[in-house]
Amino acid sequence: MRSRAGVVLLVSSGLNIALALALFLTYRSQQEKPLGLALVSKSPETPAAARSIKTNVVVRRQYFTWQEIESEDYPVYIANLRRIGCPESTIRDIIVAEVNTLFARKRATEIITPEQQWWRSEPDVDVSHAAAAQLQALELERQALLVQLLGPNWEGATESQVDRWNLPLDGPVLGALSADSKQAVRNLHSRSVSRLQEHLAARQQAGQAPDPSEAARLRQETREALARVLTPAQMEEYLLRYSQTAQSLRAELQALELTPDEFRSLFRARDAAAQQIQLHHSGSDVASAKRREGLEGQQEAVLKQVLGSERFELYKFNQDPAFRQAQASAQKIGAPAEAVLPLYQINQAIALERERIRADASLTLEQRAAALAKMLAQQQDSLRKVLGRDAYDRYIKQQ
Repeated sequence: MRSRAGVVLLVSSGLNIALALALFLTYRSQQEKPLGLALVSKSPETPAAARSIKTNVVVRRQYFTWQEIESEDYPVYIANLRRIGCPESTIRDIIVAEVNTLFARKRATEIITPEQQWWRSEPDVDVSHAAAAQLQALELERQALLVQLLGPNWEGATESQVDRWNLPLDGPVLGALSADSKQAVRNLHSRSVSRLQEHLAARQQAGQAPDPSEAARLRQETREALARVLTPAQMEEYLLRYSQTAQSLRAELQALELTPDEFRSLFRARDAAAQQIQLHHSGSDVASAKRREGLEGQQEAVLKQVLGSERFELYKFNQDPAFRQAQASAQKIGAPAEAVLPLYQINQAIALERERIRADASLTLEQRAAALAKMLAQQQDSLRKVLGRDAYDRYIKQQ
């Protein structure tokens, strides 16, 4: 069974009282024995040989050890606690804490949550539903175990919800952290967010824009503090989930299906360059601008290498707000993902043609109206071919 340092504190007072009582009773019984022998030795019938015999009484203190009390078997554990006179309310608190710790570890290590899939731009709906169902099943199992151990009216302390609503530290890498380490990480994360918010508020109150170098310095201090708590692998997992660099990268890589290894490679390149730029080359001088250009060029080279030519082109399109709008429209009408690029290209071509027609001073009003009507018919025909009849009808209604 896991270390119960916190539980020991709950019953230490009970153990101390039991030990003190045992020592007192033992001491009193041993003090009475010499008195009895002294009275007998004064009797005239007592032989001289008997008076010369010394009786040595050795009092041995009986210590309780936690190993004698704890057990992997919860019913045995409860029985041991009762055997040493532990109050029922304390037993209840100990068992509830033990069970909650057990199920907190189960949630952290056995359930795949959307937060663990840090390489995805959007959460996997199936993973979200499965995680919710597994969490509910574990909660029912936890309650059933407590009822079995403590009875239907155990009314124990409610389970801590920190792992659910606070920074999730679960999965095979972060889920194995000790409770103390998790709390330390959450404290550092919360402090980092607060300091950044204070910086932004102060700059806004002074009528100034945020200082990128100061924000980078604050984030760097948080990293250095986290590095004293986490191993390198745990540190990278944390950054892949919660860092600003990872969040920005996920936003940029929408519509691209990346593997964990691909995202990790892109993150490492982006993160290294971002740290250099923010900490050392965020100035407006020529040298800083040149260094930024070189670092950004290195990032783009890694992007091309990891994504390949086709996905890299899609990535470039994805930086255009009009392309993201086409993505949103395609998702809303249920069009396949491969229809996004043609939809975007058709809309871009139509926008350029519309501007050309409106800017053509040689056209009369009637000619301009006829050209626009013809262009609209061509757009609708192209969209119908790309989207299909049903999706096209939904698209027209949406527009």
